[in-house]
Amino acid sequence: MSWNFVGGRTVLAVLGVAWLGAADADAYTIYVSNEKDNTVSVIDSDKLAVVATWKVGRRPRGITLSLDGKWLYVCASDDNRIDVVDTATGKVVRNLRSGPDPELFILHPKGNPLYIANEDDNMVTVVDVETNRLLAEVPVGVEPEGMGISPDGAILVNTSETTNMAHFIDTTSHKIVGNVLVDARPRIAEFSPDGKRLWVSSEVGGTVSVIDPATRQIIKKIGFQIPGITKEAIQPVGVRLTKDGKWAFVALGPANRVAVIDAETMEVKKYLLVGQRVWQLAFTPDEKLLISTNGVSNDVSIIDVEAEKVLKSVRVGGYPWGVVVGPK
Repeated sequence: MSWNFVGGRTVLAVLGVAWLGAADADAYTIYVSNEKDNTVSVIDSDKLAVVATWKVGRRPRGITLSLDGKWLYVCASDDNRIDVVDTATGKVVRNLRSGPDPELFILHPKGNPLYIANEDDNMVTVVDVETNRLLAEVPVGVEPEGMGISPDGAILVNTSETTNMAHFIDTTSHKIVGNVLVDARPRIAEFSPDGKRLWVSSEVGGTVSVIDPATRQIIKKIGFQIPGITKEAIQPVGVRLTKDGKWAFVALGPANRVAVIDAETMEVKKYLLVGQRVWQLAFTPDEKLLISTNGVSNDVSIIDVEAEKVLKSVRVGGYPWGVVVGPK
């Protein structure tokens, strides 16, 4: 596997965050939401160890950063709110409004507004992060979760777990402009860096649908086969693509594997063994490391991307779910 790194400013997209930072930096802070402990574990990427644990609202899941890295946004699902944490102090300094049970969210590429999937009322809530003003509520399918946004910010995609659809939403009108039926229980929507492909993972269906956003047609459904692992245990959730668009990584749930996929041919090349019940994934901005959250083993796996090997497991809190990486 080869990598082409571009100097200057770089954009990182992890669980719906765009973070602008120095591309030549090699030390970062990794934030992990622990839904059982109501905490966020803070990991130093140099030490590969937890250096702090912050208290947040109940059942934290989705997690993302402001563009400047100063504010950590956390979906406090059982408190029906978004916590805003000062990354300098680790304290919750304010809350943003949300509908019931916020699961995942994504920032507009410009850093505002925030688009929130509210699972219990089948709605996507649009909130101004500076004024905490409700800008719109968009009715979607049953149990909305996954949130992806095109690189130009024009199209938002939400996945509804029970309706089994990817909903295409115009971010100007806040209207649904198209729907694509995918396999059962779609969890994550991730645009390729050039915006020409949309990857949607289907947890129960066991596939990843690669969609052409222009035509809203499925180009290919990627399946997974792992020797010794039953089909039912292979449950795709987290999806991340490299900035050059050449490689995709997919978290496969109770299969305890991360799939390495050639994003151009859409063929699986390798499986990496990680912790138990792998949920979500995030790159460091230099893409040297990939972090997976392992919900049942209560740890994260640190993956050397170029070597395609797991370097270390780091113990965090109970039921780690979301992960995002920012400046140190």
